[in-house]
Amino acid sequence: MATALCFGYSSKPSTSANLFSKKLHIRTHDVAIKRWIPKLAGNARKLEKGLKSSDKKCNPALARRLLSYLDSGCLDNALHVFENMTQKSTFIWNAIIRGLTDKDFFEEAIEFYYRMVSEGVDLDNYTFPFVIKACVGLFSLVDGQRIHSTVIKMGFDKDLYVCNSLIIMYSKLGCTEQSEKVFADMPVKDVASWNSTISGYVSSGDFLSSVKCFRDMQALGISSDRFTMISILGACSLNGYLLNGKEVHSQLIRRGLDSDSMIETSLIDMYGKCGLFEYSEKLFNRVSQRSVTVWNAIIGAYGLNDEPLKSFSCFKRIQGSDNLDPDAVTLINLLPSCTKLRALLLGKSIHGFAIRRGIFPHSVLESAILDMYGKCGSLNLADYMFLQMKERNLISWNARIAAHVQTGHEEEALKLFQDLCNEHLEPDEITFVNILPAYAEIALPKEGKQIHGNITKLGFGSSIFICNALIYMYGKCGDIQAAEKVFNCMVYKDVVSWNTIIMAYGIHGLGEISIKLFSKMIEDGMKPNGSTFVSLLSSCSICGMVDEGHKYFSSMKTEHNIEPGIEHYGCVVDLLGRSGNLDLTKQFIDEMPLVPTARVWGSLLSASRCHRNIELAELAADHILSLEHDNTGCYVLLSNMYAELSRWSDVERIRCSMKNRGLRKTTACSLVEYNSKTLRFINNDSLHAEMVYEALDMISRKIGDDDVYVCGLWKFKPQDVIKRRANSTMCHSVRLAICFGLLSTSLGTPVLVRKNVKICEDCHNAAKKISGITNREILVGDPKIYHHFKNGQCSCRDYW
Repeated sequence: MATALCFGYSSKPSTSANLFSKKLHIRTHDVAIKRWIPKLAGNARKLEKGLKSSDKKCNPALARRLLSYLDSGCLDNALHVFENMTQKSTFIWNAIIRGLTDKDFFEEAIEFYYRMVSEGVDLDNYTFPFVIKACVGLFSLVDGQRIHSTVIKMGFDKDLYVCNSLIIMYSKLGCTEQSEKVFADMPVKDVASWNSTISGYVSSGDFLSSVKCFRDMQALGISSDRFTMISILGACSLNGYLLNGKEVHSQLIRRGLDSDSMIETSLIDMYGKCGLFEYSEKLFNRVSQRSVTVWNAIIGAYGLNDEPLKSFSCFKRIQGSDNLDPDAVTLINLLPSCTKLRALLLGKSIHGFAIRRGIFPHSVLESAILDMYGKCGSLNLADYMFLQMKERNLISWNARIAAHVQTGHEEEALKLFQDLCNEHLEPDEITFVNILPAYAEIALPKEGKQIHGNITKLGFGSSIFICNALIYMYGKCGDIQAAEKVFNCMVYKDVVSWNTIIMAYGIHGLGEISIKLFSKMIEDGMKPNGSTFVSLLSSCSICGMVDEGHKYFSSMKTEHNIEPGIEHYGCVVDLLGRSGNLDLTKQFIDEMPLVPTARVWGSLLSASRCHRNIELAELAADHILSLEHDNTGCYVLLSNMYAELSRWSDVERIRCSMKNRGLRKTTACSLVEYNSKTLRFINNDSLHAEMVYEALDMISRKIGDDDVYVCGLWKFKPQDVIKRRANSTMCHSVRLAICFGLLSTSLGTPVLVRKNVKICEDCHNAAKKISGITNREILVGDPKIYHHFKNGQCSCRDYW
């Protein structure tokens, strides 16, 4: 069985969306291994033959009764017989350890092994496979290494079955190097040894090594079996290597193995993961006897290829015409379809189905449900699911952290990350891929560099997924040089790497470099995808490159065979709106082949605000509020426009509407880093040192800020002037943060400020002047772009 789990994280551009899915695939693949690795329980048959030649002091009748209880699953009775036996041979000890291991009493099996050693019972080559399997079940590397030492001391390190068991143990516990060493030192290797090694590479996500091992196996003339092919298909599906998967499929056809039910399932799974679900459908339709495993594979294929409705149709057919019982993997593969449809109610139904069928506890399914709740925006249910879990492993912690990041609760996600570390769980690759976007949203470069250092110490620095997340984090944190360095040091760059670095340069107003990187990407033979053009078109929009944006939008279909999506049309709307041609922007929206979303209308609203076109602004606002009734930004922006036109009755109407809906304007705040800590400033902040306000007063006089303030009074009613004077832009959070940065950093170093809302026009003009009179570079990052103020100029060229 090579059924794969199919739900992944896709929160930020830097996060490789299938990574979590791949890790969960590995966990399910571990279960599948039991179907093809020479079963350790098979050794028991050899042990039973040893009963005839076992210690004559051992009562044969009791021994047979004990074996009978073990075979029938009556472990309590077997233990009772065992404890009442006066003489116990090695065979009897091995049998009871096997029975405990087969029933998942791993800790007890290891205790019996140590008891066996302490009582001086002779160990043989049949003892170790069972106790090594128990170490795997308990995830106890320490016990496994101790037992390995005993194996070496007793000379069993050349035994075929013992070595195969050690390979499996080290592979499943993530110790690939030790697994390789055991394999290399084996004097004799059978097909199971090769299968175990290949499977170990698949479990660790090392596709290249698994393929190399498979090639070596073929070169030595060792005939691969169905289990070898299942493993190598799993490697291809795990990494999306379609050509290799097709090559294996051809070999299977030539050898007549393609009609094997387990191989058919693996092929369905592989083609689904490689994006050819049509092939999966053809193979599925050829299967005459469809087991739950086959259905699981096709449900997973549909879920991964944006066919959620077909996934649910298959789920109904399983229980209807085929009259089969769905299992945990069925539900796990079905949950991503709920996520794609944002169908929280269906997700709850699957949760209820699992409870009614008694599938819980099941850590992987519970983690998948937790993940679904997070992606459907129900953080409370995700937290509840986590707290109800009996076994909270690293997967469940990762899913909970991701849920908080995806719903915009970055600070809570960072607290959870600390809690995870306090639980003495070691973060893995997925943990860092999940948490880095949280650092990107609320942290500053020094904090980002600290987490980068931890990643390097733990040995994840070369991971392509982590590198992509780091590029995104550094880009969003304002350190474009660090982002570039990570990108240049990557040995292999996938399309996500290119997309992310193009995006990073774009948000820093360096659209020309983004375009050069896109050209280099094409030259290097990397095929762009839809996300590539989102990054590229956004860069053109931010930097005002209208002609270039039109060119790349047109080339999507004609040159790259990519159908533009709503996000691409949204970028073009933003591009046209920023250029000031509002009539053309409105015409473009009217002629779009897709239904405009609130974000598309939001771009028109922002453009209308910048160019003071109240008619188009009202039209855009009507569309936005019909789609999103609680869009606070829309109300605030429209209210500000009415205030500028002295339409005070409309301002009051907007305020009352917001109050009735329970909406509040986002509190503007600015962040600046000091002594490895992040300080937060709000408008008219009174919590910080008087020195900051003294510096602000001095700078305001130098740049003539009073004149700017007087010019801005026309925006407000006369009776609001006094109130507005107290809340004037001179005490906006960004200015306080800039002044603090100037005081707390050494001369010549840039001042970096993060802001949670768009910088206002007055503060933008003030920041330009401050950079000129202080001769310092000032970086201000808002949710969309970074402004680089230097020598009285801004990188955005006043186009934002």
